[in-house]
Amino acid sequence: MSSLRHPRAAAYYAIAVLAPAALLIATALFIPGVRRSIGGLMALIGPPKTVQSRLDEFGPRHRSDWSARCAARGVPYPPATVVLLAIKDERVIHVHAGAPGSAPVYVDSIPVVAASGGPGPKLREGDMQVPEGVYPIESLNPNSRFHVSLRIGYPNDFDRAMAARDGRTRDRVPLGGDIMIHGSDLSVGCLAVGDDAAERLFTLAADTGLGNIRVVIVPTNLAADPAPAPGLPDWVPELYRALDAELARLEPAPEGAP
Repeated sequence: MSSLRHPRAAAYYAIAVLAPAALLIATALFIPGVRRSIGGLMALIGPPKTVQSRLDEFGPRHRSDWSARCAARGVPYPPATVVLLAIKDERVIHVHAGAPGSAPVYVDSIPVVAASGGPGPKLREGDMQVPEGVYPIESLNPNSRFHVSLRIGYPNDFDRAMAARDGRTRDRVPLGGDIMIHGSDLSVGCLAVGDDAAERLFTLAADTGLGNIRVVIVPTNLAADPAPAPGLPDWVPELYRALDAELARLEPAPEGAP
């Protein structure tokens, strides 16, 4: 017979083992980092979610907000095109949406709560840099470790061409990948926007269609400060001229936008 069937042994076990363990778990759940880790683990071991199940979960609330913002600018929802302009030093993503046959107009700004690296493009795996360039959204991840995420199509053709020119391809230096816009407030080489904002962008991207979205990532407002940071490759001015041309086609965010 198990010793736990004895009343005193069972009581001792409950007091000495179960009660402290329950208190430790309850306390840990109030610590944000631990709570996020537990949530990420549960997302991994729980039933997998789909893009549609995520949209069923939070889509209606965010569609209502996007519809109102687009309508205020004369753009139907879902929009025909979307441009996400990420400005690294300002830690912000400006959202532009366009009607069929019309240039995208500004509709919202989303703060970036965490990102790593500094000015300059991503050159190799592990450099902790956020890329700079024009990229597609390749896919949506409803089961991200960071709530939900939008996968940026890095590296693009320009990134690969400059790696070949520099000899990085020849030297088998991996360019890196897995660059996301995602939830949470932690990031290495990605753009973390918090869970609610990640849901908003996930909904917008799903409704618009990934083929109708591009992401423009710049180090700073290039119209005001076009000079590359010291020590960057000699092709960076060419990249920045192309990105400045992209900025010129976008309506500026209103002053005071987050």
